Amino acid sequence: MDVWRRVLALLLSLLLAVPLPALAQEQPAGMAPGPPPAAPFPGPQMPLLSAPELQQMLAPLALYPDELLTSVLVAATYPLEVVMADRWLQVPAHRSLQGEALAQALQAQDWDPSVKSLVPFPSVLNMMNDQLDWTQRLGDAFLAQQPDVWDAVQALRQRAQSAGTLVSTPQQTVIMQGPNVVIQPAQPQTVYVPAFNPAVVYGAWPYPDFPPMYYPPTFYPAGIGYAAIGGLAAGIAFGAGVG
Repeated sequence: MDVWRRVLALLLSLLLAVPLPALAQEQPAGMAPGPPPAAPFPGPQMPLLSAPELQQMLAPLALYPDELLTSVLVAATYPLEVVMADRWLQVPAHRSLQGEALAQALQAQDWDPSVKSLVPFPSVLNMMNDQLDWTQRLGDAFLAQQPDVWDAVQALRQRAQSAGTLVSTPQQTVIMQGPNVVIQPAQPQTVYVPAFNPAVVYGAWPYPDFPPMYYPPTFYPAGIGYAAIGGLAAGIAFGAGVG
């Protein structure tokens, strides 16, 4: 009996000397592993924006040509790259680049194509950089509520049509495709950035608690005088076209 007691005591001492993690890793063959650790508690989700809030936020952009508008919405999901692109464009040597020279210079930048596509439109890029909180909210809304964003754009365009301010011009063509208002460049190879005051072009604003946002066009970097070109106070004005 003393011998067996000594054997059991020796085995017990050996078991106590083995670290617990090592024992936990050794499972008998065929035994299912234990349950995985609980996942961390997910963070709070951003609340969805209402139609009035979306229209308030999209008011400065809704009358852009479709392709330019799409580029802005996608680029807004990369706010840091927007800041980098705007700073890159402020370098005098970069500011003078155009056409193929600009395209080659941009190849070295690891930015999303949507951000690169805005570099030829410095006034748009500068607005997004200067209003970075708005840009981030715009990108978040586009990621979370894409159908609602497009609905808000159409509501704004239809309101501008009813006010008589959204019409075809030598710079852009406004057409209907089913229920949708489509804005395209009048010349396929040249895009004009419209400048407008949302408080004017959309007529009577139906949401007094959510007045339309307005960021006056900057004259960066070429000093384009929008108001002198197209009568900004009365409707939509256009600066120089971008090829």
